[in-house]
Amino acid sequence: MDFLLLILLAVLASVLGGFYLLGAFRQRRSGEPPLDRGPLPWLGHVLDFRRDTATFLEKMKRKHGDIFTVLLGGYYYTFVMDPLSFGTVMKEPRTKLDFTTFAEQLVKKVFGYQTMIKNQFSLENSNKHLMGDGLVVMTQAMMSNLQNLMLHSIGTRDNSQKIWKEDGLFNYSYNIVFRAGYLSLFGNKTPKSTGSLEKDREESQELFREFRKYDQLFPKLAYGVLLPGEKREAERLKRLFWNKVSVRKMKTKENISGWVLQLQQERAEQDMEEFMQDRYMFILLWASQGNTGPSSFWLLLYLMKHPDAMRAVRQEVEKVLKETGQEVKDGAPLVDLTRDMLLQTPILDSAVEETLRLTTAPILTRAVIKDMSLKMADGNEYCLREGDRLAMFPHTAVQKDPNIHPDPLSFKFDRFLTAEGDKKKDFYKDGKRLKYYNMPWGAGSTMCPGRFFATNELKQFVFLMLAYFDLELKNPDEKIPEIDVRRWGFGSMQPVNDVQFRYRLKL
Repeated sequence: MDFLLLILLAVLASVLGGFYLLGAFRQRRSGEPPLDRGPLPWLGHVLDFRRDTATFLEKMKRKHGDIFTVLLGGYYYTFVMDPLSFGTVMKEPRTKLDFTTFAEQLVKKVFGYQTMIKNQFSLENSNKHLMGDGLVVMTQAMMSNLQNLMLHSIGTRDNSQKIWKEDGLFNYSYNIVFRAGYLSLFGNKTPKSTGSLEKDREESQELFREFRKYDQLFPKLAYGVLLPGEKREAERLKRLFWNKVSVRKMKTKENISGWVLQLQQERAEQDMEEFMQDRYMFILLWASQGNTGPSSFWLLLYLMKHPDAMRAVRQEVEKVLKETGQEVKDGAPLVDLTRDMLLQTPILDSAVEETLRLTTAPILTRAVIKDMSLKMADGNEYCLREGDRLAMFPHTAVQKDPNIHPDPLSFKFDRFLTAEGDKKKDFYKDGKRLKYYNMPWGAGSTMCPGRFFATNELKQFVFLMLAYFDLELKNPDEKIPEIDVRRWGFGSMQPVNDVQFRYRLKL
């Protein structure tokens, strides 16, 4: 009996020791933010957090204030919910708060990518190809591919073809934008092959179907909670994409973007194994195309649900076309939508920014590299522990704050316009001007380098849709769908259901 008791005590000691090592018994130290370990050892609050991140964080803010630490699946996260304090976080050097550590863990888990190469996401390369003159080239490629896919889907311009076609707006928008973006970045079938344009359309269509399967598994994959069957499917899809965007396949393509080519060449020169280069190409595909399709859906839907917004943006599109001597009619050339034209659309710019304010919800996370202190805007200073993570959730802290954006749940296409029609940049909270008033792309040194190309994709898609087509919702009274709360934290949100719409070439 005594021997059995010793065994039970040893097991209990081991369990308690394990929980201790996992931080289950952590206590708040003097000067640290409020600590909330949650109801479960190691898991903490992760179930509530995953169920609905926004609701959970709002509850924690009401309970603890603008800064608090919670246990989520073995990691302690300190959330800063005061946007006036975001600037302090962004100014901290990487020797204290580092994004790379967290990002490396995520891409290893989700994409199977791991490397010792530093500066993986070459900012200089991205700026060269995704801004300025490089963006002009990317815009031209995207325009050609968008029109190829859009106009092929509707048929010819014969009067017999000027009939309404129906589709789900989310499916249509995501499909067209993803495929055009994929072809613009990863190239076209060589024109030497017969029917190369048709092969491009077929390949990109099949790739989109597989991408959607992966996209739907992505949140569970990131959290590591896939069921056995889902895990097998995720591995199958990863292998498929490693092959589809592989270095070997790239050698058979033409018109590959300079951005993708240079990133691949940099890794080859640093002796990265080719199979790992393939995995990196998959990261580029997801990072560049995983959010723009859903965002294009929301933008077009909001315009269709708000006639005043649709009217204002249509008039702007028509004005830009007229000023460049272009007209959409039978026998006319295809629209030549240039980068310069996209710079003359302040109303569309505001509608894009308002859409992103409502529907993008990234969690901006940093690893705490060493013990440090963080001073909040209210003057209070808090100690952060090495090994923890610091996070911000701008969707609720900034983008839905009624003190910053009055009537924050409503779509107001001109919210980001001044009375003179210029871009509005002055937003305030508690009488203080905010530097970060809308953060769909993140902020600071880790701000998405592809944001200009992504914004261009959105604007090109909507511009061309309004230039070429009449559009209407099949059921004009249908409500805007709710967002899928399982995707909080991963960029652009997606709807819980699609919305049917009709489109036809303008008569």
